[in-house]
Amino acid sequence: MQIGNVTIPNNLILAPMAGVTDLPFRLLCKEQGAGLVCTEMVSAKAISFHNKNTEALMRTEPGERPVSLQLFGSDPCIISEMAAYIEDRPFDILDINMGCPVPKVAGNGEGSALMKNPGLVEQIVSRTVRATKRPVTIKIRKGFDAEHVNAVEIARIAEASGAAAVAVHARTRDQYYAGRADWDIIRRVKEAVSIPVIGNGDVNSPESARQMLEETGCDGVMIGRAARGNPWIFRRILTFMETGEDPGKPDRKQVAEMILRHAQMLLAYKGEYTGMREMRKHIAWYTAGFPHSAKLRAKTNEISTMEELRELLTKVVL
Repeated sequence: MQIGNVTIPNNLILAPMAGVTDLPFRLLCKEQGAGLVCTEMVSAKAISFHNKNTEALMRTEPGERPVSLQLFGSDPCIISEMAAYIEDRPFDILDINMGCPVPKVAGNGEGSALMKNPGLVEQIVSRTVRATKRPVTIKIRKGFDAEHVNAVEIARIAEASGAAAVAVHARTRDQYYAGRADWDIIRRVKEAVSIPVIGNGDVNSPESARQMLEETGCDGVMIGRAARGNPWIFRRILTFMETGEDPGKPDRKQVAEMILRHAQMLLAYKGEYTGMREMRKHIAWYTAGFPHSAKLRAKTNEISTMEELRELLTKVVL
């Protein structure tokens, strides 16, 4: 798969997810076969303020590339200026968030709220494309609400403004993550533009990935929530696409080993105090559906060291 001058080894993409797709998780998904990984969304305004936390969000490693760095904001000047400012950083694609539904982002005129202002979308994309040598992409939704379904219009504007690809989450902002994703909007966007179109929404298995590709004609599949606690999904889909066989879900021992490895990487990256606390949500995702998983989640909230995590996994998971 090709996005601008960047070659992606396959068409499976880890979606940008705030609080999830930090460096350790991206590396794990890359190991499991993700062709492209995306950072958590980064505030363009915060970069301009030299925010320390923002610096950490932008950190990448050679082992995860190609990697897409996602910016959010609503000011074309700030976004394009920050695109130029971070030009020397080691990443491959610059993505602009036009799909985030959360109130503190959309309520500020950013994320999915940009879809209500096609003229502003044109300004943001065209200025940013001129400001950087990297491919610029956008991630959008079906529309802001059911009365304003304009993904096709926004995709056409983005292409005309120089965007190298568009990812479409097939729900409106008002839906958040509820209800079924409307894959037909992905098909309509694909038919309307010539740049690569990446489909997103309700892909949670090898079969659903193949189905999205077949039904929509999209060039790539972006996986978000289904990858939480499940980096193996990329390997399963790749194997299924190549052989027709699904290797299936990992066993409990493999899950426990992945939890420990993820925790070690997270602690090395963020320190024990922050790392263990952030690991709690990941453990809940990894063990969802396990017998006594509610009990395990409760106990997880009490642990604060790697040794305590090892003991817990030995007792409850293994």
